[in-house]
Amino acid sequence: MAWTRNVLRVDLTNGTCKREPLNMEWAQQYLGQRGLATKYFVSEVDPKVDPLSPANKLIMTTGPLTGTPASTGGRYSVVTKGALTGAIACSNSGGYFGAELKFAGWDMIIFEGRSPKPVYLWLENGKAELRDAGHLWGKTVWQTEEIIKKAHQDPQVRVSSIGRAGENGVLYACIVNDLHRAAGRSGVGTVMGSKNLKAVAVRGTLGNSGVRDPKAFMAAAAAGKKVLADNAVTGQGLPTYGTQVLMNVINEMGALPTRNHRDVQFEEARKISAEAMHEKRPTDGKSHLVTNAACFGCTIACGRISKIDETHFSVVNKPEYWGASGGLEYEAAWALGAANGVGDLEALQFANLICNEDGFDPISFGATVGAAMELYELGIIKQEQIGMEAPFGSAKALCELAQMTARGEGFGKELGLGSARMCAKYGRPELSMSVKKQEFPAYDSRGIQGMGLTYATSNRGACHLRSYTVASEVFGIPVKTDPLVTDGKADLVKAFQDATAVFDSAGICVFTSFAWTLADVQPQIAAACEGDWSMEKLNEVGERIWNMERQFNLAAGFTAKDDDLPPRLKTEPAKTGPAKGLVNGIDKMKPEYYKTRGWDANGVPTQDTLKRLGL
Repeated sequence: MAWTRNVLRVDLTNGTCKREPLNMEWAQQYLGQRGLATKYFVSEVDPKVDPLSPANKLIMTTGPLTGTPASTGGRYSVVTKGALTGAIACSNSGGYFGAELKFAGWDMIIFEGRSPKPVYLWLENGKAELRDAGHLWGKTVWQTEEIIKKAHQDPQVRVSSIGRAGENGVLYACIVNDLHRAAGRSGVGTVMGSKNLKAVAVRGTLGNSGVRDPKAFMAAAAAGKKVLADNAVTGQGLPTYGTQVLMNVINEMGALPTRNHRDVQFEEARKISAEAMHEKRPTDGKSHLVTNAACFGCTIACGRISKIDETHFSVVNKPEYWGASGGLEYEAAWALGAANGVGDLEALQFANLICNEDGFDPISFGATVGAAMELYELGIIKQEQIGMEAPFGSAKALCELAQMTARGEGFGKELGLGSARMCAKYGRPELSMSVKKQEFPAYDSRGIQGMGLTYATSNRGACHLRSYTVASEVFGIPVKTDPLVTDGKADLVKAFQDATAVFDSAGICVFTSFAWTLADVQPQIAAACEGDWSMEKLNEVGERIWNMERQFNLAAGFTAKDDDLPPRLKTEPAKTGPAKGLVNGIDKMKPEYYKTRGWDANGVPTQDTLKRLGL
């Protein structure tokens, strides 16, 4: 598709929709999606803006490969100032919504202001209008999608919406499309809710016509697909087991954060693993996993479709949850499971369904529950405050707390703050396992050292997808590095961060990077997009995007002190596994990283770096 060259600017305050041409000079500098939308955002928004004020903007954006035959070319992103973090936010989602947005003729939608009443945006082949959403407010994501499709009498309408979590101000609310794909982290759904914007619905039939050299592009795309098919991870492991293939692997490495990072191995990891999802249940003789699933244009198909045990306590009287739906991926299974010491696969699936249905991030939710359970076991939070007993390992508490958070009721309001604010409220801020107020994903950085530097320096708060050094430190992709040492990790993290910025900006899934390097992506971009897209330029684009995001955060008030890990990971050694006796060496890695980045000792890009990158 390359670029449609169309941007839709939606003034929610005044209820207007206007088309404007895409800034092609910026497109040549930032490519698309994450990079290009962030350039628009930082050029138009005060870094010190309150994330929930009308002055904050929210951008839905595609990449030049979105909607093309490139493998995984279905991605879109949401860029804003994160409600959870107060930092730059860019949350990426798969499914079919991104491609449909392209087919309707749009590269990007910029939402401004705040609607005086609930609305949704309807898009169809270059046309755009805001419609009343009063009847949708208070509805779940699943209900919203069903109602909108019926209203337009078209089952192929693609809907991206918020649930009650986004309406109720859960600070890590998501924007969900295709029922169980999500722009999941940093509270982008919270920002959307603050604007009284319930959903975006789109139908596009304009097709795909903007590729610069179709013959060269199809050849490059076919070559890329062969690389994915021939790779053991993207051709076999992920289709069969999904990202859940990691559960037992990471546990054996002693890098599975357990019970709010008290431990690095979970004794019941096997019960909540990918292998367990394949096994027949004694209750009904059926497996938890129904099938795998793929997003638009994806040849990997790592998605999980699962069916919960109808006799399980969480759903025995709730037949609405008996059907097949989006199943557990690794990060969600960890956050809802090991992070809380819960080894009940069906309970994890139920909590995951609630996160999908009402649109909130299972990583932040699960990790926040883990912090609450530790506060409970320490006697800081009482049973009366929570409304139930909530020790580590309580599947019942996990399920109840998920529903309370979705509804914004009782202790669910506390959990909706995220672990950093909740732990600070109860006088134990050090128990929040987060960076920049965003909770860690499923890797303990005492056992995978590079991930500690990844978390600490991530521009959007703790995140594995900004620099997935697990690929190198665990799987040996593109080269094997020792997960237990700090040497060389500064260079490794920078390389992953810059490359990932390009993948995200192109409109493809970062999971392709298990098999692809930039050298596999470059021919596809060069054939699809006009201009010079050499390897040298792409590497520079990735670095430019990272430094631009850094500049915004610095202007927002972040400093080098925010590039750090909780005391637990720096002072409490791993108790078991290969990393036994180790803490994370962030204090050694961070100065090396700043130097590698061309930043000063305070983490500020030098003038030479900014000049070189055109910033």
